[in-house]
Amino acid sequence: MEPIKSTPAMEQTLISGLACTEELSSDRQFATNLARGVEVLRAFTPVRPILGNQDLVVSTGLPKATVSRLTYTLCLLGFLSRVPGTQKYRLGAGVLALAYPMLAGLAIRQVARPYMEAIARETGCTVNLGMRDRLAVVYVDSCRLDPTNVYQPDIGSTRPVLSSSIGRALLLGSSAEERTAVLNRLRVDDPERFKLEKPMWTRDQQHFNARGFCVSRGEWRPEIHAIAAPVRQNAQQEPFALNCTVAALRDKDGFLERDVAPKLLEAVRQIELGLMR
Repeated sequence: MEPIKSTPAMEQTLISGLACTEELSSDRQFATNLARGVEVLRAFTPVRPILGNQDLVVSTGLPKATVSRLTYTLCLLGFLSRVPGTQKYRLGAGVLALAYPMLAGLAIRQVARPYMEAIARETGCTVNLGMRDRLAVVYVDSCRLDPTNVYQPDIGSTRPVLSSSIGRALLLGSSAEERTAVLNRLRVDDPERFKLEKPMWTRDQQHFNARGFCVSRGEWRPEIHAIAAPVRQNAQQEPFALNCTVAALRDKDGFLERDVAPKLLEAVRQIELGLMR
């Protein structure tokens, strides 16, 4: 198993998405107010799409006066909108407008889409393409053909890194430096959860070395089984991973590993070749 080395917090922040505002408070190049505004935006989730200032104070730990200024400013800029008749907010259209240029600029989405659709059509699985966002995997594309998948993955939805097959595949496709930094941050931020999930990481490394893909038999959600593999690009580009998910009740007699995994691995190979052209 790859050792997890201790690294200074400032070294970890050089890896995209691992910055912590408190750790960088003495960095004169770090725009603290901007970071706090982003923290406010990140507090909104599918489970909690509408929040008031007090909710945001609790979620972010920021002072009430700071939160009030930030929500006022973000509303004026179109990144938040006031819910009529309340003192609460939801994300505004400005957030979506920012996301589109990023998605449109990902060449891998155009290359991967036909292969994702083919696997979904041939197997009935849901197929997703993901990349890392901080300590999670965020889906940048999804082909949903499994009606029994109650979680309805979609563009922008997230999955945990260590307890999902796509998260572990993404780590295995990352550089050693990034992998170590992410594991260290997970260990520091939530030691109990890391202790619980670390064996999943250890087992899947062994499975990946033997079979070329990661597998989840309900670690993230008992109702969902999945397999995943990293999509390797050159060192200058961010790592991605592709997964195939299916309701656990449909994964009988090794369906995913026997029937779907060869299609997944061939799709990854073709996507990698397509990205080189």
